[in-house]
Amino acid sequence: MQRVTGLGGIFFQARDPKKLHRWYERHLGLSGTPVCFLWREARGRGKGMTVWSLFPRNTKYFRPGRANFMLNYRVKNLAGLLKALRRERVWIDPKSGSGDSEYGRFGWIQDPEGNRIELWQPPAEKRAARQRKKPAGKSRQTKRSRTR
Repeated sequence: MQRVTGLGGIFFQARDPKKLHRWYERHLGLSGTPVCFLWREARGRGKGMTVWSLFPRNTKYFRPGRANFMLNYRVKNLAGLLKALRRERVWIDPKSGSGDSEYGRFGWIQDPEGNRIELWQPPAEKRAARQRKKPAGKSRQTKRSRTR
């Protein structure tokens, strides 16, 4: 089974995320919140992105990890990978794989040094394509309210 297929994101904590983001924007040209680097797979079959984002120093999102950063790795089959990691006795956050979101499925593990790692299975291409085809400004809530 293929495990990690790419780097999905780089997240780290900052005392003042807005101020630090301005520094990165001014000196390194990283603009947007979050910053997204778009890319195409080596053989041109798929597209993806790597997200760069700052979090407040007091975020609980990296817990129970010990580091002030977290890497997000893209995976093809989150459920299969989590099953294999359980057999290998890797610590897995109980919230892992608990459901789909518009961004896909997520799981979290820790390496032997206590670094939290996020595993991300992007949404299926068909679902992602449907999301892209939705007209701008039309939300589910708007659609629901019109049908009442």
